[in-house]
Amino acid sequence: MPVVETRRQGAWIALLALCTVFAVLFAGLGAWQVKRLAWKLDLMARVEAGIHAAPVDAPAPGDVSPEDEYRRVALQGRFINERETLVQAVTELGGGFWVLTPFATTRGFTVLVNRGFVPPDNRAPASRADGQIEGETTLVGLLRLSEPGGGFLRRNDPATDRWFSRDVAAIAQARHLDNAASYFVDADDTPVPGGLPVGGLTVVRFSNNHLVYALTWFALALMCVGAGIRAWRGGRRA
Repeated sequence: MPVVETRRQGAWIALLALCTVFAVLFAGLGAWQVKRLAWKLDLMARVEAGIHAAPVDAPAPGDVSPEDEYRRVALQGRFINERETLVQAVTELGGGFWVLTPFATTRGFTVLVNRGFVPPDNRAPASRADGQIEGETTLVGLLRLSEPGGGFLRRNDPATDRWFSRDVAAIAQARHLDNAASYFVDADDTPVPGGLPVGGLTVVRFSNNHLVYALTWFALALMCVGAGIRAWRGGRRA
C-alpha cells in the first residue's frame, strides 16, 4: 500500500476514534442532565407541597436539614425587637430592607425571623412603632436556609452593620444571640399593626434548563456519531 494512502487511512481512523470519544462524552453529559432534570422536578414538587402544607413546629437548632427549606413552620414566643437587623433588599415593592428580628421561642432557642419588607423611609423602628409586636405571640412562615457571605459583589460588613444577605451565623454573632437556630423564617402575609413590615414576599422560583441542556448534549453526540460514520466510510475507501 502506498505511503500516502496509509497515512490517509490512519488519519480517517484517528478521526473515527476522536468522534467516538466525543460521542460517548456528550451522551454521558446528556444522561447526567436527565438525572438532574428528575432531581429538579422532585425538588420543585416537594417545595410546592411544603409551602401549602399545614405548619409544623420549627425544628430545634440541631435538627434542620436542607430538605426542610420552604417548609411551613410555626413558632411561639416573643420578638426581641431591640436587636433587629436590616438587610438590604429589592422586592416587587421596590428597594428597601428586610427586617430580621430575633424570636425567643418558648422551647428555649432563638430564631431569626424575616418579618418582611420596609422602604428606606421606615428603616428606623420609631417610624413603624405600631408594628413592633410586644409580648408572647405565635407566627407562621417558611423555613429558609442561611445566606452566608453577602449579596452579589457585596459582602456583609458586621463591623459597620451593613448587611446584604441573611447570613444567620454572622447576624447571630453580631447581635449576641444565644442558642440560635442555623436557619431563619420568612414570616407570612399576616397583617401587621401599622402595615409594616410587609410579610409574605418570599419568591419561590427555580431555574429548570436541564431538558434543554440534555437535548443539546444528545444532539452533539448524534453529530459526532454522524461524523464518525463518515470517517469510517472514508477509511474504507482509503
